[in-house]
Amino acid sequence: MTFSSRALTPRYVQMLFEEEGATFTEFVLEERLVHARRMLASPRSAGRKITGIAYICGSGDTSYFNRRFRRRFGSAPGEVRNK
Repeated sequence: MTFSSRALTPRYVQMLFEEEGATFTEFVLEERLVHARRMLASPRSAGRKITGIAYICGSGDTSYFNRRFRRRFGSAPGEVRNK
């Protein structure tokens, strides 16, 4: 993507994501899940509960977070932490 002098309207951002074959919502979810996985694998986060990490990463629904995490990475958040 290149920067242009076009206004950064919601529709323009949507078009940029469409060019990449994704939606803004999918992009945000992916970033949150990757961040959560990084935190779960980090010894620095060992004292944090999984629900706390999910919340820090933007998820207010632990059940949804767990389902999406498992779908994305093929394992539950707790399994990533225990590796």
